[in-house]
Amino acid sequence: MLQTMLDPFYGIGYAVILNSWLFLLMGWDKRKAQKHQWRIPEKRLLLLGLFGGGLGGLLGIQLFRHKTREPKFKIIYSLGCFLMIFVLIYFF
Repeated sequence: MLQTMLDPFYGIGYAVILNSWLFLLMGWDKRKAQKHQWRIPEKRLLLLGLFGGGLGGLLGIQLFRHKTREPKFKIIYSLGCFLMIFVLIYFF
């Protein structure tokens, strides 16, 4: 069972799905901000970035020009990228 969970397919799939999800959330949150509507909590965006969605978050910052003035997002998303790369290299 554990060997199946450590299959590279699952690790890469996890990274792709999480990064894609955070990227889409960054775009959605930017749109909501422009319309002065309900927003996605910063805590949720930061946690997704820390748990492996950092690349999607960094791409979202650049493409959508969202959260560019807040250094904590760039720091946490960069840390999330490094952690995901480390996990993928170490376990797979």
